[in-house]
Amino acid sequence: MKDFFSNSVFFGVAVSILAYELGIFLRKKFRLAIFNPLLISIVAVMAILGLFRVDYQAYQEGAKYLSYLLTPATVCLAIPLYEQLAQLKKNIAAIVAGIISGVLTSLTGVFVLSLAFHLNHEQYVTLLPKSITTAIGMGVSEELGGIVTITVAVIIVTGVLGNIIADAVCRIFRIVEPVAKGIGIGSAAHAIGTAKALEMGEIEGAMSSLSIAVSGLLTVVGSSIYAMFL
Repeated sequence: MKDFFSNSVFFGVAVSILAYELGIFLRKKFRLAIFNPLLISIVAVMAILGLFRVDYQAYQEGAKYLSYLLTPATVCLAIPLYEQLAQLKKNIAAIVAGIISGVLTSLTGVFVLSLAFHLNHEQYVTLLPKSITTAIGMGVSEELGGIVTITVAVIIVTGVLGNIIADAVCRIFRIVEPVAKGIGIGSAAHAIGTAKALEMGEIEGAMSSLSIAVSGLLTVVGSSIYAMFL
């Protein structure tokens, strides 16, 4: 069985898709934020690989084909933004201020916690790009001398947590403005959070999509500056 899975080109793709479908099924059935499809799929894939003792590289040989869809999927996020251009022009000052605030909050939070937990420089720069997309975050981490694999894990965890708690945070702090919701979620939880923003509404999704791109660019610059602080 192990040899069959290891030698199958489509094993990684099939397992990934089925695991995600399981996550969607559980989310619809129980309607609880903790049953996030991405979180469920990660756990399910880990369980399958461990159960059948399949090497990760064998799984990745097939799963890598799904990664090719990441770029066009990200580009497609520009569609809801285009449809909400009027909202963008109307609230441009607030949107820019919100995104900058989100980026600075993320970077400053990592800096303060790194000091509190006595992290070294390598660990510190590994965490700096936690709130941007994986593709950009990996490059930032590598350039600054961080541990890229841990950066990827941290980015995923940040996105999943943002997706799970977004609704609760908005209710607790009584955030009702769609633009504010979208900017907050996008700048804090990148693409995974944007999936939640799209569920909330078109305006939230559009603003979150914009935040992904702008936050990514600002974090590239900001991380280089913050890296010198520790």
